[in-house]
Amino acid sequence: MVTGLINENPIIYPKKERRVRTDSNNTDEFAAEPIDQLEIFDILSLDIKDPEHPYSLEELKVITEDSVEVDDETSHVRVTFTPTMEHCSMATIIGLCVRVKLMRSLPPRYKIDIRVAPGSHATEDALNKQLNDKERVAAALENPNLVEMVDECLLPSDE
Repeated sequence: MVTGLINENPIIYPKKERRVRTDSNNTDEFAAEPIDQLEIFDILSLDIKDPEHPYSLEELKVITEDSVEVDDETSHVRVTFTPTMEHCSMATIIGLCVRVKLMRSLPPRYKIDIRVAPGSHATEDALNKQLNDKERVAAALENPNLVEMVDECLLPSDE
């Protein structure tokens, strides 16, 4: 993680108890299964750590189940995250981590939209523009230092 913490004492929340998926009656193993809000939340909450702390984004309430929207019919996913501080300089990295995790986890037909929760960050508009601009994202992913930071946040936890 980074040195010189920006938020030295974040509030840690307990993880939500996972809902159990109900078995579908579909016995066709080749049938496409719809992707839902819970599946996206599980992908994000279990596998992404905060850039500054060893806690998951779920434990810091940066991402909640309600902050995930999925429309499987139109292949659209929107994730709205809430940085722990209004001036969080790691918000861009967090948003990039969310985007990369979804890009690696979802079929390429999905459009991914990453947003900062309204009123949760001082530079909300600039962040939203940056996180959803294909050229800016591509340029960020060509930077070896940023890729290393993102990959570190996406390492599986020891739980």
